Amino acid sequence: MDKPTLTFEEFKALAGQELGVSDWLLVDQERIDRFAECTGDRQWIHTDVERTRRESPFRQPIAHGYLTLSLVAALTPEIGMRPMNLQAAFNYGVENVRFLAPVRAGSRVRLRLTLISLEDSGPGKYLMRAHSIMEIEGEEQPALTAETLIMFFERRARRESPC
Repeated sequence: MDKPTLTFEEFKALAGQELGVSDWLLVDQERIDRFAECTGDRQWIHTDVERTRRESPFRQPIAHGYLTLSLVAALTPEIGMRPMNLQAAFNYGVENVRFLAPVRAGSRVRLRLTLISLEDSGPGKYLMRAHSIMEIEGEEQPALTAETLIMFFERRARRESPC
């Protein structure tokens, strides 16, 4: 990841522009099973390979929608586009999530991120709004779209003690 060279003000000026695209990430059955175990959502459409071959319209397990959504947070830092002097960044929320296509076990996904805005949210705080698209390799329809919100905290220069 390249070191950021934009100030917060310069970063604001990127509104409407694509910030980048992550590398592809494999969503295999093991990842799906671990997510099911962690969340307690063991619905057969995700975890029962044999049953999905017989009964699912997709003929194989699919990832949980919330697993796919959680990958937005995992892949965002990989894009590497952020302002310099960033002390911390926290998930602040997600709006307008739409699950558009299933992610079949064994598929690869990647995140495409476009900056909507960077708004002042108090001294040294900025709210980033981004349009997130989770693409599925080889598929025309993305897995999901969402407006993701991230709160940035600017690193402040430390004051020297007079003593």
